[in-house]
Amino acid sequence: MEYVEALRDIKQINAMKRYLKKHSERDYVLFVFGINTGLKITEILEIKVGDVLGDDSYIKDFYLLPHKESKTTKEVYLNQKVKRAILHYIQSRQLNREDYLFQSAKTKKPITRQQAYRIIHRAAEAVGIQGKIGTNSMRKTFGFHAYKRGVAISLLQKYFHHSSPSETLKYLGISKDEKIRTEIDVNL
Repeated sequence: MEYVEALRDIKQINAMKRYLKKHSERDYVLFVFGINTGLKITEILEIKVGDVLGDDSYIKDFYLLPHKESKTTKEVYLNQKVKRAILHYIQSRQLNREDYLFQSAKTKKPITRQQAYRIIHRAAEAVGIQGKIGTNSMRKTFGFHAYKRGVAISLLQKYFHHSSPSETLKYLGISKDEKIRTEIDVNL
């Protein structure tokens, strides 16, 4: 597996969003969902509309990610950007509850991991981002910006199922000597 990097620059993230939105709303929603939830691409692609849509056609605050081995669920917070993007996408595409959220235009199945990689990688190239960017970059971007905004490394370690804080820092591409300006913003 090839090592990919987090998108550290907000301008690059916004450029990717603009590019994806112009080319495909599904791909835009995939990117917004990925960078705001930190889920693995395999977890994202399995999501059906009914998993995020509440009873009265609103987007839920939390997506319940089933954990197959332990038969438990992980609560994944869906922020306002994710909710707006998903709701608009579901309404404009007139998707049904049983449809996959990120389904292929050709089949009723979700797009493949390879297709998701091509979407993210090509968008990064198109907007001139240097470095290795792939689907795991969305997960790393989520972690990097959460850490930068004051989320404790111990919480991120647990979220990513890492064995140590140093493993999480390495995963996010943050060296121990690097100074990150933390933005603790409670936004009350």
